[in-house]
Amino acid sequence: MKPPLRIKSVSTKVSEEEFVALESRARARKLTLSEWVRAELLEPRGGESGAGTEVLLGEVLALRTILMNLLFSLSNGKAVTPEAMRELIEKADGDKERRAMERLTAVRGAIPATVAEPETAAQSTSETGPEEG
Repeated sequence: MKPPLRIKSVSTKVSEEEFVALESRARARKLTLSEWVRAELLEPRGGESGAGTEVLLGEVLALRTILMNLLFSLSNGKAVTPEAMRELIEKADGDKERRAMERLTAVRGAIPATVAEPETAAQSTSETGPEEG
């Protein structure tokens, strides 16, 4: 499904420092500057979406990923080493902002969901279990 054709523009002038800050925020969410600006401008404010929605959802998704992978390892009789836990936490933390934005953007109707389904036990080849993407 293709996104709607965009034929209108909204523009503003910013300083060099402001532009760098905007690009940095977009990169942090793994979005282009245009995608990030569009999401920020179209995001409902106030009662519908609090300021911490992305942060909270990101943390929940990271925790879910850690828990699923930890339980998968334990159910298969694998010992979970401190190093394996550190790697699992780093991976979950590294993806949480992007995954939260994808889910929120999909819910808000801007684009279809692109979140991959977790692997089943039979599909997994990872040492720590089915990673979410």
